[in-house]
Amino acid sequence: MAVSKRKEFVLFPFVQVDDVTHVIQLAVAPVFLLTAVGTIIGVLTNRLVRIVDRIRVLERKPETPVTDDEAAFKQLELGLLGRRLRMIYIALTSEVICGLIVGVMIASAFIDAFLAIKLSAVIAGLFILAMLAFICGLTAFLREIFLAVQSTRASLRVGF
Repeated sequence: MAVSKRKEFVLFPFVQVDDVTHVIQLAVAPVFLLTAVGTIIGVLTNRLVRIVDRIRVLERKPETPVTDDEAAFKQLELGLLGRRLRMIYIALTSEVICGLIVGVMIASAFIDAFLAIKLSAVIAGLFILAMLAFICGLTAFLREIFLAVQSTRASLRVGF
């Protein structure tokens, strides 16, 4: 019986299965962070849609004439909605940037494992940047929540 000597094609000759397994284990934590960021983006998007819908309702021409008090309150509410819209935009932008940085961080971890490049300082820097973007997004989200409560209190005071 003849044994065929077949050469195997090896893309990364010095990479062991244990190395790949270790990198995948290290990438699990950032993937959980991506899940959290994705969930927050979903919440922010829903809030954005509600703000935009409310602005459209307020900017519609009224069928009946409005009083000066109603017009003043409408302008106050539009101002608050504009500020809320800005905060949601900042929060969404920050969270998307965080997600992008985490993706680059995961890719960098795999590149570090497969090539003879030491990217540990880059990966650490990316993680710090991702956390700063995450914190910035959550801070803007918290500010938007405060503005939403302020808007609700204003409408309760006026009685509209």
